[in-house]
Amino acid sequence: MSEPSTILKVSELTKSFCSGNRSIEVLRGIEMSMRQGESISIRGESGSGKTTLLNIIAGLEYPDNGKIFWGETLLSQLSASSQAKQRAVTIGMVYQAFYLIPELDAFENVMMASRILGLAGPKEKSRACELLERVGLKERLDSSTLKLSGGERQRVAVARALMNKPSLILADEPTGNLDENTGKEIIDLLMEISREEDVSLILVTHNPDYAMQTQRQFFLHFGELKIQ
Repeated sequence: MSEPSTILKVSELTKSFCSGNRSIEVLRGIEMSMRQGESISIRGESGSGKTTLLNIIAGLEYPDNGKIFWGETLLSQLSASSQAKQRAVTIGMVYQAFYLIPELDAFENVMMASRILGLAGPKEKSRACELLERVGLKERLDSSTLKLSGGERQRVAVARALMNKPSLILADEPTGNLDENTGKEIIDLLMEISREEDVSLILVTHNPDYAMQTQRQFFLHFGELKIQ
Protein backbone atom coordinates (compact mmCIF):
# COMPACT_ATOMS: atom_id res chain seq x y z
CA MET A 1 0.00 0.00 0.00
CA SER A 2 1.37 3.42 -0.97
CA GLU A 3 1.95 6.14 1.61
CA PRO A 4 -0.79 8.81 1.89
CA SER A 5 0.14 11.96 -0.01
CA THR A 6 1.24 15.13 1.78
CA ILE A 7 -1.61 17.63 1.44
CA LEU A 8 -0.11 20.47 3.52
CA LYS A 9 3.40 21.61 4.35
CA VAL A 10 4.31 24.70 6.35
CA SER A 11 7.97 25.72 6.53
CA GLU A 12 9.74 28.41 8.61
CA LEU A 13 6.55 30.44 9.01
CA THR A 14 6.77 33.74 10.89
CA LYS A 15 4.25 36.48 11.55
CA SER A 16 4.46 39.70 13.57
CA PHE A 17 2.02 42.49 14.35
CA CYS A 18 2.73 46.09 15.31
CA SER A 19 1.36 47.40 18.59
CA GLY A 20 2.32 51.04 19.01
CA ASN A 21 6.08 51.16 18.66
CA ARG A 22 6.45 47.47 19.41
CA SER A 23 6.55 44.50 17.07
CA ILE A 24 4.88 41.42 18.56
CA GLU A 25 6.03 38.11 17.10
CA VAL A 26 2.98 35.86 17.03
CA LEU A 27 4.38 32.94 15.02
CA ARG A 28 8.04 31.93 15.12
CA GLY A 29 9.44 29.41 12.68
CA ILE A 30 6.34 27.22 12.46
CA GLU A 31 7.00 23.83 10.85
CA MET A 32 4.30 21.28 10.17
CA SER A 33 3.04 18.87 7.54
CA MET A 34 -0.05 16.73 7.12
CA ARG A 35 -0.88 13.64 5.13
CA GLN A 36 -4.18 12.83 3.49
CA GLY A 37 -6.81 11.79 6.02
CA GLU A 38 -4.75 12.83 9.05
CA SER A 39 -6.23 14.78 11.95
CA ILE A 40 -4.39 17.15 14.29
CA SER A 41 -5.43 19.55 17.03
CA ILE A 42 -3.91 22.85 18.09
CA ARG A 43 -4.44 24.28 21.55
CA GLY A 44 -3.05 27.42 23.10
CA GLU A 45 -3.85 30.45 25.23
CA SER A 46 -6.23 33.08 23.89
CA GLY A 47 -4.30 35.42 21.62
CA SER A 48 -1.51 32.91 21.01
CA GLY A 49 -1.98 33.04 17.23
CA LYS A 50 -4.06 29.93 16.53
CA THR A 51 -6.57 31.71 14.31
CA THR A 52 -3.78 33.64 12.59
CA LEU A 53 -2.05 30.36 11.78
CA LEU A 54 -5.23 28.88 10.29
CA ASN A 55 -5.86 32.03 8.25
CA ILE A 56 -2.32 31.92 6.86
CA ILE A 57 -2.68 28.22 6.00
CA ALA A 58 -5.91 29.12 4.18
CA GLY A 59 -4.25 31.99 2.32
CA LEU A 60 -6.49 34.56 4.01
CA GLU A 61 -3.55 36.29 5.70
CA TYR A 62 0.05 36.63 4.58
CA PRO A 63 3.06 35.53 6.64
CA ASP A 64 6.14 37.69 7.03
CA ASN A 65 8.32 34.77 5.98
CA GLY A 66 7.98 31.09 5.24
CA LYS A 67 6.38 28.77 2.71
CA ILE A 68 3.00 27.07 2.52
CA PHE A 69 2.34 24.20 0.13
CA TRP A 70 -1.13 22.92 -0.71
CA GLY A 71 -0.05 19.55 -2.00
CA GLU A 72 2.63 20.35 -4.57
CA THR A 73 1.46 23.96 -5.03
CA LEU A 74 3.46 26.77 -3.41
CA LEU A 75 0.81 29.21 -2.24
CA SER A 76 2.92 32.34 -2.74
CA GLN A 77 3.29 31.57 -6.45
CA LEU A 78 -0.46 31.84 -7.06
CA SER A 79 -2.19 35.07 -7.96
CA ALA A 80 -4.99 36.26 -5.66
CA SER A 81 -7.66 34.97 -8.05
CA SER A 82 -5.90 31.63 -8.48
CA GLN A 83 -5.55 31.31 -4.72
CA ALA A 84 -9.27 31.91 -4.23
CA LYS A 85 -10.20 29.28 -6.82
CA GLN A 86 -7.71 26.76 -5.45
CA ARG A 87 -8.85 27.44 -1.88
CA ALA A 88 -12.44 26.65 -2.83
CA VAL A 89 -11.50 23.12 -3.89
CA THR A 90 -8.69 22.48 -1.40
CA ILE A 91 -9.91 23.83 1.93
CA GLY A 92 -13.19 23.74 3.82
CA MET A 93 -13.55 26.05 6.80
CA VAL A 94 -15.72 25.76 9.91
CA TYR A 95 -15.86 28.76 12.23
CA GLN A 96 -17.08 29.39 15.75
CA ALA A 97 -19.58 31.98 14.46
CA PHE A 98 -21.02 29.75 11.68
CA TYR A 99 -21.01 32.56 9.03
CA LEU A 100 -24.15 31.34 7.31
CA ILE A 101 -26.17 33.63 5.03
CA PRO A 102 -29.40 34.33 6.97
CA GLU A 103 -31.44 35.09 3.84
CA LEU A 104 -30.79 31.57 2.51
CA ASP A 105 -32.10 28.23 3.70
CA ALA A 106 -29.85 25.36 4.78
CA PHE A 107 -29.68 23.85 1.29
CA GLU A 108 -28.73 27.11 -0.41
CA ASN A 109 -26.07 27.85 2.23
CA VAL A 110 -24.40 24.54 1.41
CA MET A 111 -24.78 25.19 -2.32
CA MET A 112 -22.95 28.52 -1.99
CA ALA A 113 -19.65 26.63 -1.79
CA SER A 114 -20.12 25.20 -5.29
CA ARG A 115 -21.73 28.36 -6.70
CA ILE A 116 -18.43 30.15 -5.99
CA LEU A 117 -16.96 27.85 -8.63
CA GLY A 118 -19.86 28.47 -11.00
CA LEU A 119 -21.29 25.00 -10.37
CA ALA A 120 -24.94 24.50 -9.51
CA GLY A 121 -26.12 21.53 -11.57
CA PRO A 122 -27.87 18.28 -10.62
CA LYS A 123 -24.61 16.72 -9.40
CA GLU A 124 -23.94 19.60 -6.98
CA LYS A 125 -27.55 19.70 -5.77
CA SER A 126 -27.46 15.97 -5.09
CA ARG A 127 -24.18 16.38 -3.18
CA ALA A 128 -25.67 19.16 -1.02
CA CYS A 129 -28.71 17.03 -0.18
CA GLU A 130 -26.55 14.03 0.66
CA LEU A 131 -24.32 16.09 2.93
CA LEU A 132 -27.24 17.63 4.80
CA GLU A 133 -28.66 14.16 5.30
CA ARG A 134 -25.22 12.97 6.46
CA VAL A 135 -25.08 15.68 9.16
CA GLY A 136 -28.59 14.85 10.36
CA LEU A 137 -30.56 17.63 8.65
CA LYS A 138 -32.49 15.68 6.01
CA GLU A 139 -35.77 17.24 7.16
CA ARG A 140 -34.39 20.79 7.40
CA LEU A 141 -33.10 21.43 3.88
CA ASP A 142 -35.53 24.27 3.21
CA SER A 143 -35.43 25.70 6.74
CA SER A 144 -34.24 29.25 7.25
CA THR A 145 -30.96 29.21 9.15
CA LEU A 146 -32.52 31.79 11.49
CA LYS A 147 -34.89 29.04 12.68
CA LEU A 148 -32.14 26.50 13.30
CA SER A 149 -30.51 25.86 16.66
CA GLY A 150 -26.82 26.62 17.17
CA GLY A 151 -25.93 22.97 16.74
CA GLU A 152 -27.98 22.72 13.56
CA ARG A 153 -26.33 25.82 12.14
CA GLN A 154 -22.92 24.34 12.78
CA ARG A 155 -23.99 21.14 11.05
CA VAL A 156 -24.94 23.22 8.00
CA ALA A 157 -21.49 24.84 8.20
CA VAL A 158 -19.82 21.42 8.29
CA ALA A 159 -21.81 20.30 5.24
CA ARG A 160 -20.86 23.51 3.42
CA ALA A 161 -17.18 22.94 4.24
CA LEU A 162 -17.35 19.49 2.65
CA MET A 163 -19.33 20.53 -0.44
CA ASN A 164 -16.39 20.80 -2.86
CA LYS A 165 -14.66 17.66 -1.56
CA PRO A 166 -11.67 19.49 -0.03
CA SER A 167 -8.50 17.72 1.03
CA LEU A 168 -8.31 19.73 4.28
CA ILE A 169 -10.84 21.07 6.79
CA LEU A 170 -9.82 23.91 9.10
CA ALA A 171 -12.08 24.05 12.16
CA ASP A 172 -11.51 27.13 14.33
CA GLU A 173 -13.15 26.64 17.75
CA PRO A 174 -16.22 25.04 16.10
CA THR A 175 -17.86 24.40 19.49
CA GLY A 176 -17.25 27.86 20.95
CA ASN A 177 -20.91 28.95 20.66
CA LEU A 178 -22.41 25.61 21.63
CA ASP A 179 -23.35 23.92 24.88
CA GLU A 180 -21.24 21.01 26.07
CA ASN A 181 -23.44 18.20 24.72
CA THR A 182 -23.97 19.82 21.33
CA GLY A 183 -20.27 20.66 21.13
CA LYS A 184 -19.35 17.02 21.68
CA GLU A 185 -21.78 16.00 18.92
CA ILE A 186 -20.10 18.41 16.47
CA ILE A 187 -16.60 17.17 17.33
CA ASP A 188 -17.72 13.55 16.94
CA LEU A 189 -19.27 14.47 13.59
CA LEU A 190 -16.10 16.18 12.36
CA MET A 191 -13.92 13.24 13.38
CA GLU A 192 -16.29 10.71 11.81
CA ILE A 193 -16.55 12.62 8.53
CA SER A 194 -12.79 13.12 8.43
CA ARG A 195 -12.34 9.35 8.53
CA GLU A 196 -15.17 8.51 6.14
CA GLU A 197 -14.31 11.16 3.52
CA ASP A 198 -10.54 10.68 3.96
CA VAL A 199 -10.18 14.43 4.46
CA SER A 200 -7.50 15.92 6.71
CA LEU A 201 -8.60 17.98 9.71
CA ILE A 202 -6.95 20.73 11.74
CA LEU A 203 -8.98 21.38 14.86
CA VAL A 204 -8.30 24.49 16.95
CA THR A 205 -9.82 24.04 20.38
CA HIS A 206 -9.39 24.96 24.04
CA ASN A 207 -10.88 21.65 25.13
CA PRO A 208 -8.22 19.01 25.92
CA ASP A 209 -10.75 16.17 25.59
CA TYR A 210 -11.62 17.23 22.05
CA ALA A 211 -7.95 17.65 21.21
CA MET A 212 -7.15 14.10 22.31
CA GLN A 213 -9.51 12.68 19.70
CA THR A 214 -7.15 13.72 16.88
CA GLN A 215 -4.19 11.62 15.79
CA ARG A 216 -1.64 14.28 16.74
CA GLN A 217 -1.84 17.11 19.27
CA PHE A 218 0.03 20.43 19.26
CA PHE A 219 0.23 23.41 21.59
CA LEU A 220 1.00 26.93 20.36
CA HIS A 221 3.03 28.77 23.00
CA PHE A 222 4.98 32.01 22.58
CA GLY A 223 4.81 31.62 18.82
CA GLU A 224 6.19 28.08 18.73
CA LEU A 225 4.19 24.99 17.79
CA LYS A 226 5.07 22.20 20.18
CA ILE A 227 4.07 18.53 20.03
CA GLN A 228 2.14 17.42 23.08
